[in-house]
Amino acid sequence: MLVRARMTANPVVVHPDTSFEDALQLLRDKKIRRLPVVDKQGDLVGIVVEKDLLYASPSPATSLSVFEVHYLLSKLQVKDVMTKRVITVGEDCPLEEAARIMVDHKIGSLPVVRDRQVVGIITETDIFRTMAEALGGREKGLRIAMRVPEVKGELAKVAAQVAELGGNIISIATFLGSDAQHRDITMKVQGAKREDLVTALEKNGVRIIDVREISSEYQPTLISSR
Repeated sequence: MLVRARMTANPVVVHPDTSFEDALQLLRDKKIRRLPVVDKQGDLVGIVVEKDLLYASPSPATSLSVFEVHYLLSKLQVKDVMTKRVITVGEDCPLEEAARIMVDHKIGSLPVVRDRQVVGIITETDIFRTMAEALGGREKGLRIAMRVPEVKGELAKVAAQVAELGGNIISIATFLGSDAQHRDITMKVQGAKREDLVTALEKNGVRIIDVREISSEYQPTLISSR
């Protein structure tokens, strides 16, 4: 899957001379947290995120009057708080590479550009949503986490075993194991009996880490101090 399939196309943008107050209001109105900054030709010249604007706001402990605060903020423009060195990707960037870039650079979004023109933006929310789909989030079925030897054909054997027992794999993901000789696999299966599948996999040298029936969405626990 490529970035173009998951990005928000034609995102909301601002210009360097957009006022601080207008940019902040735009974030609130659109319920977004990032604004690519473009010049008059539409070329990307920066990015401003919600925290940039919040950090630029006076502290609640300031001794300034409300009129002084309003005056100072009215003079502030996006170019005064934006990040000018922006890491970007193209539309044909693989989604997993976009995720890796975000992790490596500790950022939460990537403007998507074509010849310096902003055509989209991909965020950590888009990545999380895709990951949830890849792992079968919202799907009912038998969820199995297993560890298999890092040997050619092991994944094919697992898939064949599921098919032999009448199961259908609706999601599957592989992860690095605890050592170089193994790989962890998480898959969700429908149509196969739990006991039969676990027994068959274990007979083929698969180590079952966790197995559970998913019949409803996992409900989070809310903790409130109020």
